[in-house]
Amino acid sequence: MGWLILGIIIAIIIGLIIWGVRTYNKLIGLQERVANSMAQIAAQVESRWDALTNLIQATKQYQTHEYQTLMEIVRGRSGITKDASATDVEQDSATFERAMRQLNIVAEQYPDLKASNVYHDTMQSVNQYENNVRQARMVYNDTVTRYNRMIKVFPNSLIAGMTGFSEKEYFENTASKQEMPQW
Repeated sequence: MGWLILGIIIAIIIGLIIWGVRTYNKLIGLQERVANSMAQIAAQVESRWDALTNLIQATKQYQTHEYQTLMEIVRGRSGITKDASATDVEQDSATFERAMRQLNIVAEQYPDLKASNVYHDTMQSVNQYENNVRQARMVYNDTVTRYNRMIKVFPNSLIAGMTGFSEKEYFENTASKQEMPQW
């Protein structure tokens, strides 16, 4: 009888250990998916900045001062990595929008620039990358939802709490983000 109870206790302990390891591994997998989703955003943001930099190069011949100002904005951006937060991306987007507003002012002053094929083609690229960023944000939010749900649900929350997993922030939907930007 004593061996039977001991065997049941050992089986329960082994079962709890297996459950804990499996839960921990699932949490790691979801955490990596969140990081991957942010890396996808980072790649799209980087491409968007590259397209903007090409557009700025096109303004160089029209107004040197504005070119230098715009390049300072590009150099001053923080850069987004897979370890960035939604707030970091929002700040980067605000910097990008500021540069686009400056660029539009230059384009309005120089109709030849605005009419050029380089300007037009590059603006299409910027808009495509902007759309890609919006799509990547949606994927990120979906991934964060799965991750946050996993760490909040009992008994997974026990493992998550003991091993340092914490809730991730979402991209918030604001009125300015509901429509595609009008550069």
